[in-house]
Amino acid sequence: MDRTPDLIAAARKQWREVHPDTDTSSMDVIGRVFRAAAVLRRRLDTVLAEEGLNRAEFDLLCALRRSGGPVTVGRLGEQTVSSGAATTKRLHNLSERGLLQRTTDERDRRVAYVHLTDLGREVIDRAFHRNLTAEQRVLDPLPDERREELTHGLTALLSTLEGLPPTAD
Repeated sequence: MDRTPDLIAAARKQWREVHPDTDTSSMDVIGRVFRAAAVLRRRLDTVLAEEGLNRAEFDLLCALRRSGGPVTVGRLGEQTVSSGAATTKRLHNLSERGLLQRTTDERDRRVAYVHLTDLGREVIDRAFHRNLTAEQRVLDPLPDERREELTHGLTALLSTLEGLPPTAD
């Protein structure tokens, strides 16, 4: 079986030749996180495309499905870490496809709520389960201990990046 070479190690070696006095050790983590994210996105986005969704639409529909009820447009933007304009565009596209509906608050017409339609619930439930199956296939070759190590390491990295206190192991 052909293995992809360790492109991060190769890049670090090349940088050592160009800038021998520069510490490139951060690439060991950051470079691999970025590369892993790109490979995962490519593999998993294929599953979503088969459901007619892209990753951003999937994330938005998942946020709605988990919420259990109508959510404001602003809250959806927060949950999906999207700008207001991007969220509005996605909502418009998903609404046009019959996957969600927007309603206006009766007391404050400036506030809009979003909720899934029956079709939207069917689509996101199917896509969610297909995505989880694909994720499991990606992780199957890793032993449980390695998964736990990755979980702890990535949790610590995210906590640092998001300014959260470290979690106890």
